[in-house]
Amino acid sequence: MHRDRPNSLSEVHRSVEIPPNSGFMRRMFAFAGPAYLVSVGYMDPGNWATDLEGGARFGYQLIWVLLMSNLMAVLLQTLSARLGIVSGRDLAQACRESYPRPVAYVLWVLCEIAIAACDLAEVLGTAIGLNLLLKVPLLYGVIITGFDTMIFLVIQNLGIRKMEAFILMLVTTIGVCFGIEVFLSEPAWGEVVGGFAPRLTSESLYVAIGILGATVMPHNLYLHSALVQTRSVQQTPEGKRTACTYNFIDTAVALNAAFFVNAAILVVAAAVFFKHGVIVTEIQQAHQLLSPLLGTAVASTLFAVALLSAGQSSTLTGTLAGQIVMEGFLQLKVRPVLRRLITRSIAIIPAILVIALKGEGGTYGLLILSQVILSLQLPFAVIPLIHFTSERSRMGEFTSATWVKVLAWVSAAIIVGLNGKLIGDTLSSWIAGAGSGAIWIWLTVIPVVAGCAGLLVYITIPRSWRRRSSVRTQPAGDLDLTTQTYHRIGVALDYGALDAKVLSHAQTLAHQHGASIALFHIVEGVSGQLYGHDAFDDEARKDLERLDGIARQLRKGGHEVFPVLGFGRVPEQLVALSREQGIDLLVMGGHRHRGIKDLFFGASVSEVRHQLSIPVLVVQ
Repeated sequence: MHRDRPNSLSEVHRSVEIPPNSGFMRRMFAFAGPAYLVSVGYMDPGNWATDLEGGARFGYQLIWVLLMSNLMAVLLQTLSARLGIVSGRDLAQACRESYPRPVAYVLWVLCEIAIAACDLAEVLGTAIGLNLLLKVPLLYGVIITGFDTMIFLVIQNLGIRKMEAFILMLVTTIGVCFGIEVFLSEPAWGEVVGGFAPRLTSESLYVAIGILGATVMPHNLYLHSALVQTRSVQQTPEGKRTACTYNFIDTAVALNAAFFVNAAILVVAAAVFFKHGVIVTEIQQAHQLLSPLLGTAVASTLFAVALLSAGQSSTLTGTLAGQIVMEGFLQLKVRPVLRRLITRSIAIIPAILVIALKGEGGTYGLLILSQVILSLQLPFAVIPLIHFTSERSRMGEFTSATWVKVLAWVSAAIIVGLNGKLIGDTLSSWIAGAGSGAIWIWLTVIPVVAGCAGLLVYITIPRSWRRRSSVRTQPAGDLDLTTQTYHRIGVALDYGALDAKVLSHAQTLAHQHGASIALFHIVEGVSGQLYGHDAFDDEARKDLERLDGIARQLRKGGHEVFPVLGFGRVPEQLVALSREQGIDLLVMGGHRHRGIKDLFFGASVSEVRHQLSIPVLVVQ
């Protein structure tokens, strides 16, 4: 790997060995892990807020949104894993290498906003969990979350497998807690099944988009493409195919477990709160009402334990995602602890302000807002991912099949459509309610929205339709380093100062490959331009004699040489003679002209190089 192309998560890159010639379960155990770290983001405190809101306000009606979001998540996370396994690049690195720098930097800023929004949910979730379990005031709880960086540092130093085991323990705790909650709440299973029928109203749209943003989280796509590279996969088509298969199984199992948790939260909210006509306005309220409504104090305790586990597990994976994004987009390596402190500081400030200004009741709306922000950022991660995994130059035989592309683009269209609807409705209500002050919305918010829409259109257009990026992408898999053999080498001579250097290179190559040499010189005089081969004047005769002299000199070195004279424009004649003589490598001089001089002296190289399909060696 080149120095300017660092490995993703270099500290743990390919650190987990895959046992060769072992059974299915041993190999599955070795590959299992990345998807469970990713699944944490699908059951963080932000999900709780949207799931509780959806269940308490609309009963079982939005279960279908959870299912749709989960199916999208499985598809997109699978594509993310394939990108990392096959190309050896994470999504952030691929964006940096594929888009112009300004576009890449804007995508980075948007991703950092999403990570900050996600971290905000984790801060609030952990603080609320501490408040419910230990009666710690919410403001103090938010401040305490600033020190959980040390937990991350300790766990990360134990290695990636220990971190995966710790996260799996927290995820299992959440799942067990809500499995018991569902049992205690005794939901109406017939209505639960009916909730899988799609239906959406203007009132439930905001919550539905929040559920979508909370489920399919943009930074998880960056995270997954890096985590799969912690496995020491054989860099062969068969090795990568095996890795893709096992990671798909890992993804399907982990994300379906996350779907169970989210569905359980919504079902409990519907069975307990919607059934009794209770509108939940904060997570603390849900905790307080569970015990009297279910008739047991265990329900509230389980709820608090699960919430605290969700906040801490999400904190760990959020830090990893931030590290991946910063290193991938900026190639800036920051100590994980410092990165954690920066991100956590950004999240703590709005949390403290909201609690100070609106009290504890304001945290619930802030949680839902954070998930809507995630949904709005989602297209800027999804669309590049679909493009990258559809590029044969990058993915080779692992390029997405047509049906996969169709499903992926349908998912992207749903996400963009719902976001567009939300933004349109929100802006309309703001403008209508602002009265004479609406001009400020037009001058501030509308340009930002228009800019984001323009960026979205830009990244949606395939790269093949846009001007080719000056940054080359990483080829898929191992490079094809087939040995090249040249049989006939063409040499363009202009009888200038570079001829000796050009001939030296050609002679060396011909000797190494046992190739013959075709010497080209083009007669550019007026008669040559007008009459072509018919203009064999004094100038042409002198040029041919000189060309024959060079040929004799080369033949003394044991080379087979064919002098060929052309007449007319240099680029056209060099292309024509190269094709007529059947050469497979052309050597010519480059005079390093710049600016307007290139119009007169240096244009031949560019014209010839673009018209020939064979290699052109330019000697300067």
